[in-house]
Amino acid sequence: MAEMSFAGVPFLPQFPDLEIKDVQKEREPHVYLSKEEVKEKIQSYNSSVTDKLKMTLNANGVYTGFIKVQMELCRPITVQSSQTQGRSTPSNQETAFYLPDGCVNTLHISSTNTVREVIEALLKKFFVADNPAKFALYKRCHKEDQVYTCKLSDREHPLYLRLVAGPKTEMLSFVLREHETGEVMWEAFSIPELQNFLRILDKEENDQLQILKNRYAAYRGKLEEALRGVLKPG
Repeated sequence: MAEMSFAGVPFLPQFPDLEIKDVQKEREPHVYLSKEEVKEKIQSYNSSVTDKLKMTLNANGVYTGFIKVQMELCRPITVQSSQTQGRSTPSNQETAFYLPDGCVNTLHISSTNTVREVIEALLKKFFVADNPAKFALYKRCHKEDQVYTCKLSDREHPLYLRLVAGPKTEMLSFVLREHETGEVMWEAFSIPELQNFLRILDKEENDQLQILKNRYAAYRGKLEEALRGVLKPG
């Protein structure tokens, strides 16, 4: 598995071509829509869909649809695979690896599903064994030629946000990240995971020390060579 820089764990990906602003306190109020208003919005939404991921309104007023979530994870995730192989109890194996950049997953959810439920469903869908409390769901939207990111609270409803914004991901998209540095819930990590983090930090520290030693050794060699030239008899 390729090594990945772990300095400043956890860190957020950088987007040099976009002006990104974290807007933690800027919350759009949830406007409660009547069943007729929801029906009209869903009809408008479906008429604009280009990828066949339409919404469906049920008789009880609950609607279902799809959201796409981009995975921007900096730490490795632990994936659990179960294989029965003829046994009555499954054999569980866990593998830790880094997700590739730009990985996007599609979820089918309902309007009643909260952010916390979406995170849990997303992890369950891909057999991720990590504690859901390690992750947060963000919305990324365009306003006045700028890109804003805002962490969603656990009680918000992603499908409602998708319906209001419309189907265009350029206007609104969802991003799964680890919690930011100042709010990492370290107690959510297992002892093997924490020990693995320490091993990665130790390796990176040793690598950086070796780089510094090599750099100063090169400087020292050039200085000694220069001194020999100066002190060499005429």
